Amino acid sequence: MILTIRSAVLVFCALLAAGPGVAMAVEEAKYSVQMAEDEFELRRYSPQIVAETLVTGAFDSVGNTGFKRLAGYIFGDNRSRDRVDMTAPVSQTPVSEKIAMTAPVNQQVVGEQAAGEQYRITFMMPAGSTLESLPEPTDANVTLRELPAQWMAAVRYSGTWSEARYRQWEASLEAWVLEQGWTPTGPPVFARYNPPFMPWFMRRNEVLLPLQPVELQGAG
Repeated sequence: MILTIRSAVLVFCALLAAGPGVAMAVEEAKYSVQMAEDEFELRRYSPQIVAETLVTGAFDSVGNTGFKRLAGYIFGDNRSRDRVDMTAPVSQTPVSEKIAMTAPVNQQVVGEQAAGEQYRITFMMPAGSTLESLPEPTDANVTLRELPAQWMAAVRYSGTWSEARYRQWEASLEAWVLEQGWTPTGPPVFARYNPPFMPWFMRRNEVLLPLQPVELQGAG
């Protein structure tokens, strides 16, 4: 029987919050850490397939809308009525591309995003999935896409999902990337690993920034 979207969301959240033993069953994106400095990391992500949807609205509200659509898909709202295993994180990316950074970022950007900006909300599909093997979405707003392997700069933080807090860490990550002399290839990604009822101080949040391939000193 197909779960309702409300039930699907509750099941998803319960598994993520149930503790280390259960949470380990929720697959996460595969990557290797190439460099670490304080709270920052340089990562190489493996290729992956994602289910995604575009949502227009404010930064703080689009994630919930997109999550419900994608949760519906993985819990049976698809042509074959198949259930797709849950994964983490839920990612949120502005659709508009940023101009390449050439100077330290001014953190005075909170509230400058237009209320009607479009965002791409994504769920990673389980390892081993292919575009041919995954069920076809019935919701025209949900699509499947294959992402190549890519380099990402990342910063991990806890706390609320507010835009103000996100912008603070986004600016810190962009400044670190500039210090390293790396070149971004797209807009930053907001990645959330926990359900809304997880205490704010226990949440795992990340900002990711796609990069051109990096030449590390001493790399073989």
